[in-house]
Amino acid sequence: MLEIDFSIETDKKLDLDFINIAKVVGEKILDIEKCSYHCQISLSIVDNNIIRDVNREYRQIDRETDVLSFPAIDFPCESDFSYVSDKEYLFDMESNYLYLGDIMISIDKIVSQSEEYGHSILREYAFLVAHSMYHLLGFDHIDEEDAKRMEDKQKNALEQLGISR
Repeated sequence: MLEIDFSIETDKKLDLDFINIAKVVGEKILDIEKCSYHCQISLSIVDNNIIRDVNREYRQIDRETDVLSFPAIDFPCESDFSYVSDKEYLFDMESNYLYLGDIMISIDKIVSQSEEYGHSILREYAFLVAHSMYHLLGFDHIDEEDAKRMEDKQKNALEQLGISR
């Protein structure tokens, strides 16, 4: 189960059920990665100006990006949920949900990248959620091997959901 603390910080609109799509994609990834915990994330939909400001502040990169992920857990190994079992501070005191971290997605990039890659807005948004969920679980794409593995995982999750290019 995945709980989403959701916000839209832009006046721009898309005909997407942001919360439901993120929930379906996120829960599929948690299932694939064999997470037995109820989890929580924070998800913000913003515009290019906001994501650029955050990218500059936290990564010292002064440009827009499509998605930013801020993991709450420093997994020693990707999706190693045994790591969290004895760490009560990682769980919300009221709900007992495991807090995975924050995701910020640019609504402008959803639109422009869906056009650039020739697929639907739904597919682009679902991909960005999947990409970010894997970052929250400790995956990265610093080298080619890790990038390929992460891409394969994202593609597999979306294919299982019937979300294709």
